[in-house]
Amino acid sequence: MKQAQADAGERDGLTSSEREELAVLRQENRRLREDVEILKRATAFFAMESR
Repeated sequence: MKQAQADAGERDGLTSSEREELAVLRQENRRLREDVEILKRATAFFAMESR
């Protein structure tokens, strides 16, 4: 009921589409953070290899 009211603009809060978008963005953000961590490790590995 509360979600339906938020979707209709009758109540403050995130709409269903905003909640869905937020979930997708959080998942993408998590994946990108993991990618950055992998790249940091690879950079450190190759820096040690070149010495």
